[in-house]
Amino acid sequence: MKKKGVTMRLFGYTKPFAYLLVPAFISAVASVLLSLYVPILVGRGIDYIIGKGNVDFTMIKYYVIRIFIAVVLSSLFSWIMSFCTYKITFRAVSDMRNELYAKFNRLPLGYIDSTPHGDLIGRMSADIELISDGMLQCFSQFLTGIVTIVGTIIFMLRINVSVALVVILITPLSLFAAAFITKLCRDKFKEQSAVRGELTGCAEEFIGGQKVVKAFAYEKRAQEKFVEINGRLYKCGVLAQFYSALTNPTTRFVNGIVYAAAGIFGAVSVISGAAGAMSVGQIATFLSYANQYTKPFNEITGVITELQSAIASAARVFAVLDEPEEIPEKDPAAPANADGRVEMENVSFSYKPEQKLLENVNLNIKSGQRIAIVGPTGCGKTTLINLLMRFYDVKDGSIKVGGTDIRGMKRHDLRSSFGMVLQDTWIFTGTIRENIAYGRPDATDEEILAAAKLCHCHSFIRRLPKGYDTVVSEDSGTLSQGQKQLLCIARIALTDPPMLILDEATSSIDTRTELKIQSAFAKLMKGKTSFIIAHRLSTIKDADVILVMKDGNIIEQGDHNSLLDKGGFYAQLYNSQFIGES
Repeated sequence: MKKKGVTMRLFGYTKPFAYLLVPAFISAVASVLLSLYVPILVGRGIDYIIGKGNVDFTMIKYYVIRIFIAVVLSSLFSWIMSFCTYKITFRAVSDMRNELYAKFNRLPLGYIDSTPHGDLIGRMSADIELISDGMLQCFSQFLTGIVTIVGTIIFMLRINVSVALVVILITPLSLFAAAFITKLCRDKFKEQSAVRGELTGCAEEFIGGQKVVKAFAYEKRAQEKFVEINGRLYKCGVLAQFYSALTNPTTRFVNGIVYAAAGIFGAVSVISGAAGAMSVGQIATFLSYANQYTKPFNEITGVITELQSAIASAARVFAVLDEPEEIPEKDPAAPANADGRVEMENVSFSYKPEQKLLENVNLNIKSGQRIAIVGPTGCGKTTLINLLMRFYDVKDGSIKVGGTDIRGMKRHDLRSSFGMVLQDTWIFTGTIRENIAYGRPDATDEEILAAAKLCHCHSFIRRLPKGYDTVVSEDSGTLSQGQKQLLCIARIALTDPPMLILDEATSSIDTRTELKIQSAFAKLMKGKTSFIIAHRLSTIKDADVILVMKDGNIIEQGDHNSLLDKGGFYAQLYNSQFIGES
């Protein structure tokens, strides 16, 4: 996206709060005019100090009081302007952050899986903070800066046209210098934002997998990778800040020339004593204006630098917002008919076009059947489940649940029809009670307790410091991996869905507990269509149908005994478990 397009789109988020721009602008004008009125009062007061023993203290007191009132009012209007601009900025940024998070929920899992999570988190946090800083600077300093420049020009022209023209003619030097430097730092800020996201992703990976890093003695290589990325961030960051830092001294140098020119020409005007020449008080006022006139150029160039960083960050945020979303649901979408029948007709799918995975898969499952899916790693077992849940959409063919193509159903309805327990547990920060009731926040304490007892969680929960009110999280050491798995199973037991998907659901549980869980699953699966993925084939002997997958195809299908009698691939897999046992 072009820079202009990014900028327009960025400030488009302020439109709902445009009504605040009116009081902000009025307050900015009032504040600046009052601050510009102060030098006039100072100059007039100076003119009443005529010489030694010739000072009109009455008039000086009069002007001091007026100066005090002007300063207080200027500060009050400045506060009102700041309040309005802060509200505009933070409301706009809050809307952008909400939109980005909502977008994450609508993105296909393929995008989430293929993008470093740390980079996505960086766009949500660091990039949006930079956008906030840039917009705030723009609304506050840019607004007051423009009003100050226009106001000082008018006031200077009223005092002395010729000296004012000298000041105005020298000003473009500052603008040219700022434009040149801004062009230099723009690309570096863009590069800095990209590398910062890469660094966040790297840190998130290594910190999240710290146990694995230590287990494989990978610390040195992890450190080297982090240092390499951090080094690139340092280099582009230093260059970006160096170019940015050139702006201030360059404009200050030009401002010094402006101030000196105003002083010289003003002094000549005073000394000449010609008609229309300035008084000493007027030259003091003029010099004050010359200083105030050049100051906004300094601030505006700083704002431009901040904006470059904000625009670079906005481009990264908009890149996510512009990603294609999940295939939209048909309108009106059909309600999910969760009667347990599942059909797959010539289903083909691959994550990458050049790497084939599932090809022409056909399946007809009756209501209430227990379907076990087995096969070597990478054969497509979990992919089949991902397609069934519409985490991914099929490339060819169709999947029907209850006789209806799932692409014509509401995703929410379809997914609510399944209870899914994965090999990877997920516990969010909250109480045990809240984690079990994740799918049914309105569940009663009795229902939560019954689900916990069914899945053998109650005994270890009772031993926790606060029982069901104990706060846990994914990374806390309060629970073992197996206990987390049991909580995830209890979460499904509470929702009691009509169909179940168990993807290595007992992989983190000891053999003794697994026997209890199998008993619990037997109760859960009664009368429900259930899909079971398991590597331990001894756990799926009682399945009604066992699908044997290899290289993305279902190569065998039947119950445990019939598949063993065939002596095919399933028999090889099953017997391989006992090789080496005495």
